[in-house]
Amino acid sequence: MRFAPLVIATASAALLAPTAITPSATAADPLAPPTLVKPGGRYEGAVPLTFRAERGAVVRYTLDGTTPTRGSRLYVPGLPVRITKDTNVTAVAFKGARTSIPVSHGYLIKGTEKPLARVVVMSDVHIGDYAKNTKKWASFFDTIGSVFPKPDAILSNGDMINDNGDGKGPDHKIVADIFQENLKRKGMTTTQVLLSNGNHDDSLAQIRAHYPKSWFPDAGGGFYESSVNGVPLLTLNTETYNSSAEQQSWLKRRMAELTAKSPHTPVLVQGHRPAPNTVMDGQQASNPKLTADLSAFPQAVFFSGHSHLNLNDDRSVHQKDFTAVNDGSMSYVEMDHGYQAVTEEGLASRFEAPTSQALFVEVYKDRTEIARVNMAADRHDIYTGGTWSSDWQPPYASAGTLSGKSWTLRLKGRTAQEIKDNFTYTAANRNKVAPVFTGRHPLSAVRDAKGATALRIAQARDDQMVHHYRVDVTDEATGTKAVSAKVLAEYYYAPLPNALDIPLPKAAWGTRYTAKVVAVDAYGNASREISLKFRTR
Repeated sequence: MRFAPLVIATASAALLAPTAITPSATAADPLAPPTLVKPGGRYEGAVPLTFRAERGAVVRYTLDGTTPTRGSRLYVPGLPVRITKDTNVTAVAFKGARTSIPVSHGYLIKGTEKPLARVVVMSDVHIGDYAKNTKKWASFFDTIGSVFPKPDAILSNGDMINDNGDGKGPDHKIVADIFQENLKRKGMTTTQVLLSNGNHDDSLAQIRAHYPKSWFPDAGGGFYESSVNGVPLLTLNTETYNSSAEQQSWLKRRMAELTAKSPHTPVLVQGHRPAPNTVMDGQQASNPKLTADLSAFPQAVFFSGHSHLNLNDDRSVHQKDFTAVNDGSMSYVEMDHGYQAVTEEGLASRFEAPTSQALFVEVYKDRTEIARVNMAADRHDIYTGGTWSSDWQPPYASAGTLSGKSWTLRLKGRTAQEIKDNFTYTAANRNKVAPVFTGRHPLSAVRDAKGATALRIAQARDDQMVHHYRVDVTDEATGTKAVSAKVLAEYYYAPLPNALDIPLPKAAWGTRYTAKVVAVDAYGNASREISLKFRTR
């Protein structure tokens, strides 16, 4: 349940005195959001930013992915904000009691060195209706163009449609039409499109029937080899890999030949399903033979989708014997199961959000850089009026924001083992920094206009991201739990909300509660426990 800004009770370890809690002033007509003279995207060199807003309004902004408040940095007209590194910039306009929605832009700051290849990697497109997807994909291609105006290749890594054995193969024609329209509109006439087969794509015959041959140039088994500006790309059919001796033999043979010829050039590999014991701690993986077959080749960079698991989580990159990368989802994302989320109806079991994400890969002579980019990450519940839907339409206030720091892959060493020993994203290097609560009062009690009580958690800070909060709220008189939950930190939205309001269902007036909260990151590192005693009124 989302609470409006409130006058809150003082947060301290002592029992709160009964304090009247009333809503703050709200505006019937919100301001237009600020605009930036230089939009988000990829830039070579520093970017000076200037903001524009309605006459009489002031603009406040953040550079850390959080939502600006009236206490955030004030933009001074005529003094540009200089962006010198990869940054999410979020701005809000204020005019009296009126407030605009926050608008976020992502900036990738690069040097003048030109990459060998620029590749967009996406998956789980799940298009089945032309009318619902035309505006959405126009926005997505606009975002692609803001980062790579003319990408060398776009990889759509399986599940272009949403067939469940119900004859939806012709929907591939809708995907082809939408992609071709936008490629033409954006002038991406030389961009290769390369597809892999997913479990929701009906049959290989249906894929071949509805796309240009160059998009899926297989020889019959759903796997094939391509070159993107000289960078080798091997596309797998992970629906059959474990049982296909032909495909296994082909992969190992071509990997051996390619790496012998150029041992320090990455070989990009795409396949819909993740390899076991790699990304996201092995969640939703299959094809154990694939992990075994790639283990001899540290040059392999294997991109996989299928899981819809989000790109914000740094477990989406994994290195041991080769590099495995989760490439997210273009329809909706998932988080680990077993957590709850704050919704309009209160705490609810959620592991999905209508967020779309993709990877932007730049291959250089000595490294591969992978940027994580949101196509749309506005805050919406996956359920609207009790109905599941991921069909939120543009404009998106978060299009082009970064969902995490870029990953840099290097192939350093004379032997395969030396290259593996120099990997960065390994189990031994997993993050060990715990979240930290900042501010004087990270917990407070709030009530909405109807008198409903909630525990407000000011978001903790982490060097990567806070994944969830362990929340326990206990009735002091009876010892019963009003709330006992692991609550997702909403890290998958942009901008990040500054606080979460955890509702206390059926909280009786005059009841004394003790709340205890711990912030936890994606690797299980936990903050110190903080607590609050309060009484409802």
